[in-house]
Amino acid sequence: MLRSIATTTALALVMSGSALAQETDREDVTLYRVFVGDHADPKITAFDLGEPDNRWTFETKGQSKLYGVDDGAAVVAVQSDDDQVNFIDSGISLHSHGDHSDIDIEEPTALNETLTGPRPFHIIDHAGKVVINFDRGGYAEIVDAHELSEGELETKRLPQARAHHGYAAPIGKGWVTSVASDTPTEGDKAPERVGLQPVAEDGTPTGDVETCTAIHGEAFSGTYLATGCEEGVLTVKAGSDGPEFAMLEYPADLPAGESTGTLIGSKSMQVFLGNYGAKGVVVVDPADEPHFSYVELPFRRIDFALDPANARFGYVLTEDGTLHKLDIFKAEVTDSAKVTEPYSMDGHWNDPRPRLAMAGDEIVMSDPKAGLVRRVAKDTLKEAGTIKVGGMPYNIAVVGGSGVVHEGEGHDHAGHDHGSAEHAHSHGDPQIYKGYFEDSQIKDRPLSDYAGAWQSLYPYLQDGTLDPVWEHKAETGTMSAKEYEAEYETGYRTDVERITIEGDTVTFYKNGQPLSGQYTYDGYEVLTYKKGNRGVRFIFEKKEGDAEAPQFIQFSDHSIFPAKASHYHLYWGDDRAALLENVTNWPTYYPSSLDADEIVSEMLAH
Repeated sequence: MLRSIATTTALALVMSGSALAQETDREDVTLYRVFVGDHADPKITAFDLGEPDNRWTFETKGQSKLYGVDDGAAVVAVQSDDDQVNFIDSGISLHSHGDHSDIDIEEPTALNETLTGPRPFHIIDHAGKVVINFDRGGYAEIVDAHELSEGELETKRLPQARAHHGYAAPIGKGWVTSVASDTPTEGDKAPERVGLQPVAEDGTPTGDVETCTAIHGEAFSGTYLATGCEEGVLTVKAGSDGPEFAMLEYPADLPAGESTGTLIGSKSMQVFLGNYGAKGVVVVDPADEPHFSYVELPFRRIDFALDPANARFGYVLTEDGTLHKLDIFKAEVTDSAKVTEPYSMDGHWNDPRPRLAMAGDEIVMSDPKAGLVRRVAKDTLKEAGTIKVGGMPYNIAVVGGSGVVHEGEGHDHAGHDHGSAEHAHSHGDPQIYKGYFEDSQIKDRPLSDYAGAWQSLYPYLQDGTLDPVWEHKAETGTMSAKEYEAEYETGYRTDVERITIEGDTVTFYKNGQPLSGQYTYDGYEVLTYKKGNRGVRFIFEKKEGDAEAPQFIQFSDHSIFPAKASHYHLYWGDDRAALLENVTNWPTYYPSSLDADEIVSEMLAH
């Protein structure tokens, strides 16, 4: 029987370009905006990918490393050598409603406020927090991502025991921070980094240091934070009693004497891509063995990226100027193409070399020698165009994506209240959503209404992410926030962390292991609840597939006729009639493309 816990958290895209279609009451828009930091001059150039004449310039104090944060609503410019961090409102914000996103488009603007401090470096964007480590200050600054996207800079300081090149990150209701050795060092030599420790937000230790020698590089994917060590990759996830750690040791078949120091986390499935030595990358599965799959490259690696739109693929640029397409599932290079002149990896790590970012169907690449940003089609690896930037374009960030502009709102979406009662385009008829409808309104529904990749809400309940939802319910409801949490703990409980639906195939993932079946429609049943409202279960029966896959699955998503589901409650088992009696346990699934903040926002809008 399927029943335990884990999940894949997913992040919405941070990306770009031009109008695609227009309906009578809405316009579907795709816009990617590119931010490029110059290697030599203290400036950032921004432009719209589809209309590069839409261009802006922002002055900085020095060379910037750029990060799109808060789903691309803001860009952070970290100037490590000049002790400053600048912030830019990207002018593009996406508001997800499960079945679609709304997009707001304005001009980018720089915030007047900056952060200053001794050598800012690593930055983490997770769970509504942007965390910047000040390596020579011995602390991390925590920035509220929502306030940042509203043009305000609110910070808290998390002190560390000793200044070092490290990071701090939120995990569930707590935090972890890297730790440096207390052993004195000579001159300007940096202290040795020795591990990761759970702490409170004020820096007070709440647990022991987990060994991770020379800790460096970090990323989030699904429920996991992963970080590179000399011994292996250390993973962390939220547990009921605080952060839970596991060291994934490098296997013997990996090249000896190498390690991982840079990691990228997938936003749509639970996997990481990391560097390994000068000529290799590793695909890291944090949950299941084998944890590491090694890919050797023909030349030394310059930069690499994961495709947020299609998690199966990554892209790696090598010093001979070749871009390689990497199949994450197979851990092998499937295609390669020359995209620029060679860039040797000899010399300093910060010498001007190309950097990669993803923008929908394209890879966007800076080319410092040519003064260009290159556009490469990700399916063919052929050049789709170039954009003259001038100077030495170096670090790059792309924000934006696809969304809906509703008629009469304009591209700035002024006054669009996403939590109002009029938000019917997301949830259909509000009376039907509440369970009041006529039998004549019910229509058969296809499995395609539920197609896609879905994540369970249960881990979010367990780690406290959904606490604002219970507090919101308590404000107008008949129970306390704790009582609502207890009710939903029973309701959401499941061990199936993910579900994917493609065609007639439904795949359940328990602890990362799949069970699949092919299902056909078996009608619907109408249930009447104690309050007098009603619900409809749309039922599908397994015709073939894995023996342990359930014989029946029953969907309930507050809709009673064909419509793309924005989320759903699912019941499964081998007894069709018995499932209809279950009204207390209703595992609930939201799109894997939504991150934690977007799920909370969507639930509060109900």
